[in-house]
Amino acid sequence: MTAPADWHRSSYSGGGEGNDCVEVAHRHPRIAVRDSKAPARATLTFPTPAFNAFLSTLKTSTGE
Repeated sequence: MTAPADWHRSSYSGGGEGNDCVEVAHRHPRIAVRDSKAPARATLTFPTPAFNAFLSTLKTSTGE
Protein backbone atom coordinates (compact mmCIF):
# COMPACT_ATOMS: atom_id res chain seq x y z
CA MET A 1 0.00 0.00 0.00
CA THR A 2 1.33 3.44 -0.82
CA ALA A 3 1.46 5.83 2.09
CA PRO A 4 -1.55 8.15 2.30
CA ALA A 5 -0.62 11.79 1.90
CA ASP A 6 -3.14 13.28 4.31
CA TRP A 7 -2.45 12.02 7.81
CA HIS A 8 -4.54 13.51 10.64
CA ARG A 9 -3.87 13.65 14.37
CA SER A 10 -6.41 13.90 17.09
CA SER A 11 -6.79 17.22 18.86
CA TYR A 12 -6.35 15.13 22.04
CA SER A 13 -2.80 14.11 21.11
CA GLY A 14 -1.24 15.71 24.15
CA GLY A 15 0.97 18.67 24.86
CA GLY A 16 4.41 19.46 23.57
CA GLU A 17 4.88 18.43 19.98
CA GLY A 18 1.69 16.35 19.97
CA ASN A 19 3.55 13.15 19.14
CA ASP A 20 1.84 10.94 21.72
CA CYS A 21 -0.86 9.63 19.45
CA VAL A 22 -1.76 7.72 16.35
CA GLU A 23 -2.43 9.28 12.99
CA VAL A 24 -5.18 8.24 10.60
CA ALA A 25 -5.68 8.69 6.87
CA HIS A 26 -8.55 7.77 4.59
CA ARG A 27 -7.42 5.43 1.85
CA HIS A 28 -10.66 4.38 0.17
CA PRO A 29 -12.13 1.89 1.00
CA ARG A 30 -9.95 1.53 4.11
CA ILE A 31 -8.62 3.63 7.00
CA ALA A 32 -4.86 3.64 7.59
CA VAL A 33 -3.41 4.03 11.10
CA ARG A 34 0.20 4.65 12.11
CA ASP A 35 2.20 5.60 15.20
CA SER A 36 3.04 9.31 15.11
CA LYS A 37 6.35 8.62 16.91
CA ALA A 38 7.46 6.21 14.16
CA PRO A 39 5.67 7.20 10.93
CA ALA A 40 8.08 5.28 8.69
CA ARG A 41 7.25 1.98 10.38
CA ALA A 42 4.32 -0.33 9.65
CA THR A 43 0.88 1.04 8.86
CA LEU A 44 -2.27 -0.83 9.82
CA THR A 45 -5.37 -0.64 7.64
CA PHE A 46 -8.97 -1.39 8.51
CA PRO A 47 -12.18 -1.51 6.49
CA THR A 48 -13.95 1.82 6.95
CA PRO A 49 -17.10 0.32 8.57
CA ALA A 50 -14.98 -1.57 11.12
CA PHE A 51 -13.00 1.56 12.00
CA ASN A 52 -16.20 3.60 12.37
CA ALA A 53 -17.62 0.96 14.73
CA PHE A 54 -14.38 1.10 16.75
CA LEU A 55 -14.65 4.90 17.04
CA SER A 56 -18.32 4.69 18.07
CA THR A 57 -17.40 2.23 20.82
CA LEU A 58 -14.63 4.51 22.06
CA LYS A 59 -16.95 7.53 22.14
CA THR A 60 -19.57 5.56 24.05
CA SER A 61 -17.08 4.27 26.60
CA THR A 62 -15.59 7.74 27.19
CA GLY A 63 -18.92 9.52 27.40
CA GLU A 64 -18.49 11.77 24.35
